[in-house]
Amino acid sequence: MKTVVEPTRAAVVAAVGDNRTVVTIGAYDGVHLGHRAVIAQVRERAATLGALSVVVTFDRHPASVVRPESAPKLLTDPAQKLELLASTGVDVTLVVPFGAQESHESPSDFVNRVLVGALKMREVIVGEDFHFGYKRGGNVALLREMASANDFVVSPLALVARSDGVNEAVSSTAIRRALSGGDVRRATEMLGRHHEVRGTVVQGDKRGRTIGFPTANVAVDASLCLPADGVYAARVIIGDHSTHNAAINIGRRPTFYEHAEHSVLEAHLLDYSGDLYGQALRVSFVDFLRGERKFAGIDELRAQLQTDIAQARAALG
Repeated sequence: MKTVVEPTRAAVVAAVGDNRTVVTIGAYDGVHLGHRAVIAQVRERAATLGALSVVVTFDRHPASVVRPESAPKLLTDPAQKLELLASTGVDVTLVVPFGAQESHESPSDFVNRVLVGALKMREVIVGEDFHFGYKRGGNVALLREMASANDFVVSPLALVARSDGVNEAVSSTAIRRALSGGDVRRATEMLGRHHEVRGTVVQGDKRGRTIGFPTANVAVDASLCLPADGVYAARVIIGDHSTHNAAINIGRRPTFYEHAEHSVLEAHLLDYSGDLYGQALRVSFVDFLRGERKFAGIDELRAQLQTDIAQARAALG
């Protein structure tokens, strides 16, 4: 996959060459099963037409610019999103800058500037509820209005339904809702993979090692979506190398802190000993074990942690 980030027109031309393209557009946060279904159709049509398959996405979630006070937490950081898009086999990912100026661009100007002018688009494939551009004024109907004059075809797709009987489509919003309730299994079903967050191990209060359960305090960017406070079975990758089973606590640690300002992610790697400070960790959530609660003392907490670890082992196999 070619990735063109913050591109000049020359960079886009170099990536596309003289080829026509089959394009899809979106934030693609999470690169979930719904996204993958659209991209699979883009690749299939591109192969049929002898064109390049292209995903157009943005260097930040548009909501973070348009309505920052209510912008959603992200399911993927920028690097992870590009990795996941590459795994789909798409030919080109075009990352378009999105700032205050772009947020006021009309939908038709965006089509002319990016899709037609730069990408020589032959077909655009999007979900049937797709909206884009200033005040979300662009949609499938507008694309169809512009299609004949600009020599492209519009192919809306029905959305992928959830597999659990709930009458709604797979979406980033539905995944965030599942995570907010700690339902990481449901999130896994919609993502097609375990939800993963990444961060660096930083100095904590080192309390865990004093009670026999050392933990790595993982600093996760505040823009990313964490599951609800609680204890989880997870797998942790250290750097780009070894994978370890782990019990994860997300929360404010009420046994020790009465008024913690925010939740922290602490990872206890099973059967691991070593210095993790400064290491980059990737944490994939497999199962919810229990909610966070306050314990009467260290002995009660220690007994519960032993139970948590046994349950994590069972969940992880």
